Amino acid sequence: TRRYGGAEAVTHPVAEDRSMDEKTTLNQNIKQRIGAKAASLVNDGESIILDNGSTTLQMVPWLIERVALTVMTNSLLIINEAVARDCNMNLLMPGGTYRKRSSSFHGGLAEQAFRSFTFDKLFIGADGFDIEQGTTTFNEAYQVSQAMCQAAKQIIVVTDSSKFNRSSLHKIIDTQRIDMIIVDEGIPAESLEGLRKSGVEVVLVKG
Repeated sequence: TRRYGGAEAVTHPVAEDRSMDEKTTLNQNIKQRIGAKAASLVNDGESIILDNGSTTLQMVPWLIERVALTVMTNSLLIINEAVARDCNMNLLMPGGTYRKRSSSFHGGLAEQAFRSFTFDKLFIGADGFDIEQGTTTFNEAYQVSQAMCQAAKQIIVVTDSSKFNRSSLHKIIDTQRIDMIIVDEGIPAESLEGLRKSGVEVVLVKG
């Protein structure tokens, strides 16, 4: 992995850094099923965080009928999708610096905004997932995702199986801090076993 001033060896594949436009077209059917399952865990009257991501974006169509639901997100795409569907959600968005590649807001203002509230659930994706490292991302402004983790009572990772045994540059959260992961049945057997041994509830959807 090339870094500023040098490089370091990696022991497993490195995920590719893709734009949101690219991500939304990859494994779309699987992401839709994961999004639908994740949305089924959201109850009327709850407050949730949807982290920026192509899988969390797929949750929006399934959330529009919820009553008194509060959703906070740093994703411009999620906000636009919710507004386009004329939903009844209470939508919250942090300030911060706009990152074009991910269509999302980051920085100190965004981090402070998430830390100002307490939420029932966080739904968060990953660019890479390794049992020892946990979730990782390419986004250099990853601290806002860490702030989301601090603000939520329950942390739920939504990701397709292609992200497993891959690593990105920045670590978000340890495996042991994850409450649940929703993933398709293509997850490697050793990863599934490792998650369950770590005490993570695994919900499988058909791939």
